[in-house]
Amino acid sequence: QVQLVESGGGLVQAGGSLRLSCAASGRTSSNFNMGWFRQPPGKEREFVAGIRNGATREYYADSVKGRFTISRDNAKKTLYLQMNSLKPEDTAVYYCAARIFGVTTTTSWNYWGQGTQVTVSS
Repeated sequence: QVQLVESGGGLVQAGGSLRLSCAASGRTSSNFNMGWFRQPPGKEREFVAGIRNGATREYYADSVKGRFTISRDNAKKTLYLQMNSLKPEDTAVYYCAARIFGVTTTTSWNYWGQGTQVTVSS
């Protein structure tokens, strides 16, 4: 089992920045591929960014490419999402996820956090 706890969400004005963190515990989390998803109000959960277990490759949704950066610190068992130039359409609950095999943009991940709210005001 892997437990994931997100933090760092909040209210920010358009154009601002936030950094989300996801603390992992349990099974050797450094072996897992990690990702961020979000679920806007009234919409389905969608892929935001992913990173392989060796941090050898990153993946981004087109909507966040160039504005968001995913990173991980395996020594601290923490995943990050640096979000810059935020837009009102980035408003959503953001979820951290862990996957044993590879990175996928679908929601078929093995473990999920409880989510953290990000609200971007115009």
